[in-house]
Amino acid sequence: MISNLKYPPAFYKIIGPSIILLGLGLGSGELILWPYLVSNYGLGIIWAALVGITFQFFVNMEIERYSLLYGESIFAGFSRLSKKMPYWFIFSTFIAWMWPGIIATSAKVFAVLFDIASFDIIGIIFLLLIGMILTAGPRLYKTVESFQMVLIAVSIPAIAIITFYLTKETDLIALAHGLVGSGEGYKFLPSDIHLFTLLGAIAYSGAGGNLNLAQSFYIKEKGYGACQNAQGISSIITGQAQKIKIYGEPTDFENHHNLIKFKKWWKLVNTEHALVFLLTGAISIILLALLAYSTTHGMGVPESVGFLIDEYRVISVVITPAVGVIFLLLVGTLLFGTQLTVLDSTSRIIAENIAILKGKVNLSKLYYLILWTQIGAGILIFLIGYTDPVALVVTGAIINAFAMFFHIAATYFLNQKMLPVDYQISFIRKIILLVTWIFFGILALWAIIRVF
Repeated sequence: MISNLKYPPAFYKIIGPSIILLGLGLGSGELILWPYLVSNYGLGIIWAALVGITFQFFVNMEIERYSLLYGESIFAGFSRLSKKMPYWFIFSTFIAWMWPGIIATSAKVFAVLFDIASFDIIGIIFLLLIGMILTAGPRLYKTVESFQMVLIAVSIPAIAIITFYLTKETDLIALAHGLVGSGEGYKFLPSDIHLFTLLGAIAYSGAGGNLNLAQSFYIKEKGYGACQNAQGISSIITGQAQKIKIYGEPTDFENHHNLIKFKKWWKLVNTEHALVFLLTGAISIILLALLAYSTTHGMGVPESVGFLIDEYRVISVVITPAVGVIFLLLVGTLLFGTQLTVLDSTSRIIAENIAILKGKVNLSKLYYLILWTQIGAGILIFLIGYTDPVALVVTGAIINAFAMFFHIAATYFLNQKMLPVDYQISFIRKIILLVTWIFFGILALWAIIRVF
């Protein structure tokens, strides 16, 4: 069947999916890796973070383009290209995101805050709590969207106030130089920077890895374009059971009125994603990096996430202990929210790809089976003792760089094959996408060479 697009609604009615994607990035690159790098190497590398999130903006929009016009997730589209693709997305998503580095950082922050010796136990409790929150919410998308909206609305302004209070004029000058790649004794990148950490930070400037592809789920459930009749996953406990269609009803490309409506939709969703994901994400990266620089740079930053604890101590001394506590609470809660959204996104990706392979399955039940399997894997990693947060995040980030190299090319070829010329990517965006693909390819190849 084919469908006709409706005219897009008011701008405020489509806000949501980009907030979720922004939340996915806050707990990895924004809060952990970029501040960690800035603490060690200064603000001369901050340009790379902005390049990374800009790359992701254009990648995300091509993912949105397909779902907007076909009324289905991009994974359903990939299966139209090849029946083998779901195997790759199941494997690469699980392997890349099974490492509980984000929640390990959250647990360590709360352990310091409440003077608890063993943070791995807190991490296990947090994973179980996330599972209960996602299982109890009647409509899954609304649970995740509402959680992230409140969290971001509270945390980013509060962190901005703390940052501006602590920032000196010399810090702002260093930031201005860093935006154009001028560091302290180096241009663009210091010679001794750890490659894998840098690779992970660039991959996590935004969501990263296969998580970018989860944007198609969120715009589907928000009802963008041809997704107006799409169903969402409901809780197996409190929600209403319903059969969820994986394949959508594509737009009638022969109808000229649909092209007019698509152009209006395209302008609207680009604006939404540029303001919410790109602009807010870039501001968040800069604020958190500037805060790390103002508080911990030059102190001999310890391994792992010790820089976050050092930030807390400096804030407590320079402002007041109460503000230091607020900072740690915000950081710990942001990381918790990111892990919640990561588990939601990865469970959706794995469940839908299994459903594509198996055919008739209850997608809601499958989603929750995958969710709790991933939680179990995270708990097992904690129990084994592999709990260094930065190591866990970097391990996943390297794998995600390879995943991005693959899915950028796959998304481009999908849209080229499935969409008429008038609906396809512009020449300028083709160039940007090509540069992004080559960039991640070079980084991935460099990582292989360094390992072997």
